[in-house]
Amino acid sequence: MDANNKDEPSGRIGGDGDIGSVMGFSGFGKKARTFDLDAIFEQTRRTAIERSQYVLEEREKDTQKEEEGESSMPVTHKAATSSFREQQSESSSDSSESDSNSDSELIGPPVLPQHGGHENDNELVGPPLPPGYTGSTAHSDDDDDDEREDDDDDDDDDNPVKRVPDTHEITLQHGTKTVSALGLDPSGARLVTGGYDYDVRFWDFAGMDQSLQAFRSLQPCECHQIKALQYSITGDVLLVVSGNAQAKILDRDGFNVMECVKGDQYIVDMANTKGHTAMLNCGCWHPKIKEEFMTCSNDGTVRTWDVNSEKQHKSVFKPRSFQGKKVIPTCCTYSRDGKLIAAGCQDGSIQIWDRNLSVHTKFHCRQAHTPGSDTSCLCFSYDGMTLSSRGGDDTLKIWDIRNFRKPVNETTRLTNYFSMTDCCFSPDDKLLVTGTSVKKDEGNGKLVFFDRVSFQKVHEVEVTNASVVRCLWHPKLNQIMVGTSNGLAKVYYDPIKSHRGAKLCVVKSQRKERQAEALTQDYIITPHALPMFREARQRSTRKQLEKDRLDPKRSHKPEPPVSGPGRGGRVAAHGGTLSSFIVKNIALDKTDDSNPREAILRHAKEAADNPYWVAPAYKTTQPEPMFAEESEEDEEAEKEPEWKKRKI
Repeated sequence: MDANNKDEPSGRIGGDGDIGSVMGFSGFGKKARTFDLDAIFEQTRRTAIERSQYVLEEREKDTQKEEEGESSMPVTHKAATSSFREQQSESSSDSSESDSNSDSELIGPPVLPQHGGHENDNELVGPPLPPGYTGSTAHSDDDDDDEREDDDDDDDDDNPVKRVPDTHEITLQHGTKTVSALGLDPSGARLVTGGYDYDVRFWDFAGMDQSLQAFRSLQPCECHQIKALQYSITGDVLLVVSGNAQAKILDRDGFNVMECVKGDQYIVDMANTKGHTAMLNCGCWHPKIKEEFMTCSNDGTVRTWDVNSEKQHKSVFKPRSFQGKKVIPTCCTYSRDGKLIAAGCQDGSIQIWDRNLSVHTKFHCRQAHTPGSDTSCLCFSYDGMTLSSRGGDDTLKIWDIRNFRKPVNETTRLTNYFSMTDCCFSPDDKLLVTGTSVKKDEGNGKLVFFDRVSFQKVHEVEVTNASVVRCLWHPKLNQIMVGTSNGLAKVYYDPIKSHRGAKLCVVKSQRKERQAEALTQDYIITPHALPMFREARQRSTRKQLEKDRLDPKRSHKPEPPVSGPGRGGRVAAHGGTLSSFIVKNIALDKTDDSNPREAILRHAKEAADNPYWVAPAYKTTQPEPMFAEESEEDEEAEKEPEWKKRKI
């Protein structure tokens, strides 16, 4: 029995030979190979020691060559080498007894300096390095690159203009009238635009090419202007707010999912009606609950709805003026966490309610904007503490809802001619963006950027020679969508800072339309027909065209239309019947038949000189014809006005 098998389990009977003799065979076949781990470790240790000694000797030789005036180095080198071997043998014997992971022991091949295998970077491990090598070139280059990137980031942080993605743009032609609504789904793959021309157009960035054509256009609200469009937080449905009293919910393909019910306009208390009774002004989705959305209307209410219950609103909020009278909300929005509902009203006030308490306002500023002006937009910042308002009084203000009595900052002389002019925050919450309006042929509409803290104008972009109505800055795409009053929707982006969106369609070449060269007869499949009646399958259109060219009937040129009286049994273009001939001659007759007596007497002389039909038969018995002559009384009667003539 093998010496390595001395520690076999007790259940084994007398080794391999005993079991073989008992069971009737000589052995178990080929024995498994055994390894002596102690011998393997010892061999590995010796190899590592020899390799390290060789490396140190080579390094000392190179150092010896560099030094000048030393001739007695071989003796010293041998002594140093012998002493080093003795120390190495002692250290190796000690290390075999101690922990094998000690840092002082050098085991295995030398580690290259760039890998940094030891804690002490100044220690020289491995083969000798060339003269002038500092040992930190790669790291220093990486550090320099990192420092440059950090410096660039610091410059971008200091200069907010560099964060605006406006280096490139594409133009989407919605129509010829004002683009009054813009919407982007949360992923940024699909854009939807609506306008004063009642159209809603769907744009798919991944499916468009350089022709930039919308893949679907529809009129969901018939002859009502589109006021607002917004995708839900999941992007599966679209809210459409138009000039009628009923908001609609469409799916991603434009099919109707839900339509809000219309309320009873003869009920005085609007809280007792099931829906709006007047034109809608604005609407938006809840930022956390995907089934809830909100609308505001000229009936003086702000209502929340549930997609699953279209027969009645969910809750109703009634803005009130200082005297307690009804006021019309022109815009509405949710806070970022969905707990607050804000509405801008026609009396210049901004009223904010708790979503669960619809009676009394939580925050109320009565003189936010000029009374009588339409507050066109309210937008909460991403931190949820700041509210921006775009007023119809050409102002842009920023508010802290914790101190809602006066604005934190404001700016004036931002012309606003539309009741849906937008304002929005940048994705990093450091800039505030809005658009300006212009009259026709009096300048260009601009997109203006303000710093949120100092509220100084830091940048502006001239969009087009029309008003800028809608603006949207998508946080994922980092692209700015703009709707103008001349029917354009522009997308601003940066190839480096922006992602997907418009970058997907500008790189695709325009697809050519495939036109059929000739109309071929459809192939009818008859699998159960007899072979003699079965039509041969068409293998190629080109072969079929060649066969048709050889067929005299199919390749016969059509005869041109006949001109003149007709020939070969074919009539002319005007027709061969009597009625068509008479109609053609009457149409070609240029004589004036307004006076029938004159028309008849025109042929009297010819009929008297050359009688042909009736006159020869009655020539002997016919008396001399006498015609009445026109008198002065008849001429005066004809000159009288129509109303003086005697009616018979």
